[in-house]
Amino acid sequence: MQDVDIALSRGEVAAITGQSGSGKSSLLYCLAGVLPVARGEVRFEGRSLGELDDEELGKLRRERFGFVFQYGELLPELTIEENTALPLRLAGQRKAEALAAAGEVLGRLGLADLRKRRPSQVSGGQSQRAAVARALVHEPAVVFADEPTGSLDSANASSVLDEFLTLARSQGTAVVLVTHDPQVADRADRQYSMRDGALTPRAREAT
Repeated sequence: MQDVDIALSRGEVAAITGQSGSGKSSLLYCLAGVLPVARGEVRFEGRSLGELDDEELGKLRRERFGFVFQYGELLPELTIEENTALPLRLAGQRKAEALAAAGEVLGRLGLADLRKRRPSQVSGGQSQRAAVARALVHEPAVVFADEPTGSLDSANASSVLDEFLTLARSQGTAVVLVTHDPQVADRADRQYSMRDGALTPRAREAT
């Protein structure tokens, strides 16, 4: 990647679009500290991720970042409630408190009645809502979303995206999302286009 320059504030949403193979997902994982950068640096709250060791990076991803993937990636052996509570449990929170917090977020996403079901027992849209709940339950500073609605039909995609961005903005969580869908990108505060590893800001169209 080259000529990549992006900065994000709390509660702000940035969308990255581009052709397959342009480097969108690679950029997302560099920003999240999953992939190292060969040149330049990624900074979070004043610190360069390149200065952190593996333990510090792991702690940062568990406690300050959230992730939403195209197919949810919920653990099939856990209930929706238990999947949602995972970030809190990994951070050391007691089970009862973590499940209570998970239930609250699931309620805000319309999943309170499904919290005891397993992923195989709910629809694709409901599963993706649970993935959103898991990403936001610990009120992270940033959520990184890779095609978060790419596996859903248009009606479910619009509904899940509405709930995702509304909840993220309400708790001051920034969102970086990769998408091929211009309608998804239009919901962001800022848009960037990725082409051959270079990132270019896109002006919002007048309405």
